[in-house]
Amino acid sequence: MNLLFKAFSALLSYPTAEMREALPEIAEVVRGSELLAPREREALLDLIAEIGRDDQLAAEERYVDLFDRGRALSLHLFEHLHGESRDRGSAMVELKQLYADAGYGLTANELPDYLPVVLEYLSLRDLGEAREMLADCAHILKSIARSLIGRESRYAAVPQALLVIAGQKAVDASTIPPVGEHDQALDRDWFEQPAFGEAADAGRTAR
Repeated sequence: MNLLFKAFSALLSYPTAEMREALPEIAEVVRGSELLAPREREALLDLIAEIGRDDQLAAEERYVDLFDRGRALSLHLFEHLHGESRDRGSAMVELKQLYADAGYGLTANELPDYLPVVLEYLSLRDLGEAREMLADCAHILKSIARSLIGRESRYAAVPQALLVIAGQKAVDASTIPPVGEHDQALDRDWFEQPAFGEAADAGRTAR
């Protein structure tokens, strides 16, 4: 099992009290991984420190404000490709079958394209397969990284590290302008519009 991918999965998950209690262990995994270059390692440790430094409510509010307010930062990978169209459903079925063929089961409230779930699956696969799968979704990881960088969020450390592990170039933060409140509001408005008559939050992972 590759503990680094489990650490990534935890860092992108909702910051429950249990998750925050595990931050020292997650930090040790990050410090000890040979897959990380110094820059990516330090950025991840800064993120871990930030999650642990805030009180519980502040950590939760920051996470929700980032990942549950707009499609640009959705952690559901197929939402970036298909929105809520029928194509997303077909892609989900294929991904779920991939998991089943590998003996990896999902819980009732997990969607297969949720990035923490994908990373949990990759923690059980060999590194070559993990790198290949990450490379396949590199364009989505770059999009998420750019959006996080624009919001000056330390969470950008996770997709940036994943890109490097996949053999891709990390996003150059110096080329990403800060995202203003107006742009964030537009993104929220877009996300809240129903797609094809469906509720905008249909199919989102329950917590």
